[in-house]
Amino acid sequence: MFYSSESELENNQSAIEEFFENTLIKSNLKTLHGTLFYAYAKPANAKMALVISSGRVEGTDKYKELLWEFYNNDYAIFIIDHQGQGRSYRHLRNKHKGYVKDFQDYSADLNQFTEQVVNAHWQGNKALIAHSMGGAIALHYLATYTHDYKGVFLSAPMLNIFTKKVPRFSTTLAVNIAKILGFQYSYAFGQKNYIPLNFDLNVLTSSEIRYKQFRQTYHATPSLQLGGVTYGWLHAVIKFLPSVDKLNITIPMYIAKAEKDEVVNNTALDKLANSHENASIESFKDAKHELFFERDEIRKPALKSLYTFCESINL
Repeated sequence: MFYSSESELENNQSAIEEFFENTLIKSNLKTLHGTLFYAYAKPANAKMALVISSGRVEGTDKYKELLWEFYNNDYAIFIIDHQGQGRSYRHLRNKHKGYVKDFQDYSADLNQFTEQVVNAHWQGNKALIAHSMGGAIALHYLATYTHDYKGVFLSAPMLNIFTKKVPRFSTTLAVNIAKILGFQYSYAFGQKNYIPLNFDLNVLTSSEIRYKQFRQTYHATPSLQLGGVTYGWLHAVIKFLPSVDKLNITIPMYIAKAEKDEVVNNTALDKLANSHENASIESFKDAKHELFFERDEIRKPALKSLYTFCESINL
C-alpha cells in the first residue's frame, strides 16, 4: 500500500492538486432543500469503492490528501459535502452558522447520493468511510435505508458529545428552552463565526503540517469556512443521539477510537461496539479526534486497519 507522509507532503502538493483539479470529477446534486456538492474518481483497476461521509465543518477540499491516497491504492472514491457545509448550500443568511432542521435530513441526503450518484457510476463492492458527525449520519442511514454496502469504517464517530463541565441535563434543558423561545437560528452560548485557532490550541490533530494545510485551504477559499453551532443544530443532535443505541446495523463495522479525543465521548463508542456482535473496535494511542489527519505514526496504523477491513469485506 502507498501511504502519504508528512515529510513528503509539501513535495506532493502539486500531484495532489493535479489530482484534485483534473482527475476528481466534481458536480452537484439537487435535493428537496438545496444543492449538494460531490466528487468522485475511479482508477482503471479499482478493486472496490469507498464512500466518504465527513465530519462537521469538513468537506471535499479538506480531504484532498486522503482522496489522492485512496485513488493511488486503486480504490474508487465518492464524497459528498453535507448540507450546511463545504461547497454545499448553507441554510442561513450568516453562512458561518452551523444549522440543520432535523438530523435525519443528513442521512436522507446520503441515501439520495448513494442511489443517484454512487450506484450510477459503480456497481461493485463498496464500503462507507465515516468520520465524527459523518459516523452518526452513516449509522442512521444504514439502519434506515435499503442498501448494499459491505461494511462501514467509523473514525471517531459522534455518538455522544462533550458538554465539558456542564451537566448533560442542564445543556439539554437550555437548548430546548432556546428553541421554544425562537432562538434556533442563533449561535449557542460561546459559539461564533469561523476563527482559525493556532495549532497549539487545537484539539483535532497533533500533526502540525496537516493542521496548517487545512487552515490554509479554508483561508484560500473563504466560502468553505464554517463557524460554531446554533441552538437549532444542537437541538437536532441532542434529539437524535439517544436513538443511536437502538439502531440495528447488520453489516460488518469497524470503530477507530482516538485515545485523546476531546470532541466525542469514547465511552459511547465502546457501548456501540459491545452492542453489535459484528463490530470491532481499536484505540489508537495518543491520537486526537481526526485520525485521518494525524501524525504519520498514528495515521498510518489507522489506515492500515482501514485497508485490512476493506479487504476482509471485499469478497
